[in-house]
Amino acid sequence: MVRLPLTPLDLERGLRLGRTLRSARGDRSMLDVALAAGLSPETLRKIETGRIATPAFSTVAALAGVLGLSLDAVWAEVNAGTPGADAHLDHTSGIVMVSEPRGLPVA
Repeated sequence: MVRLPLTPLDLERGLRLGRTLRSARGDRSMLDVALAAGLSPETLRKIETGRIATPAFSTVAALAGVLGLSLDAVWAEVNAGTPGADAHLDHTSGIVMVSEPRGLPVA
């Protein structure tokens, strides 16, 4: 399977995700957070620096849980400044409903 190249928007979101997670980590060591989330410190480093711009949902969820962040808060930070991007958590079903930014194709 061929992976499509990341768009500039994907790369920017990856950088925002990394900054959000790094900020939430605070004084905790990369090793402690990575191990608590079931990741290697190298993987966490790559996510925090944007080298892994689109980590798996389960990875983001694990990190958010360890860092005490809600997925809604992470989504909001990652999509800050993206016109038309919207998401909300349906608290009844636990499903995050996502609307793609207007004008961008949905693959």
